[in-house]
Amino acid sequence: MLAHLDADCFYVSAERVRHPHLRGMPIGVLGNHGACIIAKSYEMKAAGVSTGMPIWEARPICPQGVYVKRDFQWYEMLSRKMLGIVQEWSPCIEFYSIDEFFFTTQDTTLAAAEHWQSDMQRRVGVPVSIGIAPTKTLAKLISDSSKPFGCGVLHDEAGRRQLLRAKPVTEITGIAARSAAKLAAQGITTCEQFADADRAFIRWLLTKRGEDLWWELNGTPVQPVLSKRPDHKFISRGGSIGSASADPARVQAFVVRNTERLVEALNYYKVMCDFLTLSLLFTDRPEQGERVHLLGSTADYEEILQAALWLLPRVWQPATSQVHYMHVIAGGLRRQRQLSLFGEPSSRAARVAETKRHINQKLGRFAVRSALTLPLADVHLDPANDYDICDIYGKSCF
Repeated sequence: MLAHLDADCFYVSAERVRHPHLRGMPIGVLGNHGACIIAKSYEMKAAGVSTGMPIWEARPICPQGVYVKRDFQWYEMLSRKMLGIVQEWSPCIEFYSIDEFFFTTQDTTLAAAEHWQSDMQRRVGVPVSIGIAPTKTLAKLISDSSKPFGCGVLHDEAGRRQLLRAKPVTEITGIAARSAAKLAAQGITTCEQFADADRAFIRWLLTKRGEDLWWELNGTPVQPVLSKRPDHKFISRGGSIGSASADPARVQAFVVRNTERLVEALNYYKVMCDFLTLSLLFTDRPEQGERVHLLGSTADYEEILQAALWLLPRVWQPATSQVHYMHVIAGGLRRQRQLSLFGEPSSRAARVAETKRHINQKLGRFAVRSALTLPLADVHLDPANDYDICDIYGKSCF
């Protein structure tokens, strides 16, 4: 059997671990630019605040709320502590996300789930919900249905039917809005209807990924517990640039900053890329993106930066729109060559990049950075921007 453990309001719970006086209060955790709610306590949810809501809309709805900026370094510390505890329970664990874990178990009793729950609460201080079932998809549905601070075990067919009945298909991990719309057009809106549908039809409609979910919902495990993260097909860095901007210097500075972050990730995973994509989202028109093939596989900062800067005017002209979000995406990934076989970096740019990486590893990841990012003084002065969810390595979800 498989178990799924999911922390309840993890970012909020993590803040309450180090600030116990926040317990019972409506708490909203803000994104790195301090504008939007990225997590909320159950008390704040009850007041009507939703995830993604700007703080200036949340405050009138919940004036008694406490709003704090996120701190992913603290959240990762607690997440790694949780992972260590789960490793005591099971030899086979998937670090699915910062606050979710799948693991195999031979003890399928409700008492076991409740023991794990209390053990995690006592040793970490974070409340969790746990589901046990024959498949990953069912186990996650149970833990989600048991929130907050609940447990559930699926033992028989009657329990499976009851779990799926009247539950929207969007509750299934892997069924997003586009797939849900395809299913709805065929009269399939609940998990039970999805599981009862013809398997071949689901495969035709949603490809093999949909068929895998069909098997999982019907109790046949086809998704293994991934104790090691699968290789990336793409690596991306980016996100919001805060207030939308049409300032060429600021937009370019964010391209450079995200390229620095991207190259950092390429070097961590020891891969090179064959092509680069720059994608920009605007306030008043659809997303625009362009891709360029590089001159050979590379993880060289200067080469990738020049490609990103070459793409920028092909994706956006300052007079046209304000940029809101951006992503710099590396594709065509290949394993890096062993540099020891080829000697030390020969070019001046390569030596500078290596020196920069060495200093940043000792003093902080943005201690030395490109002068092109000088327009982002406000970003670099705010420690909330130094670490993001994508900097927590090892998770299988992305």
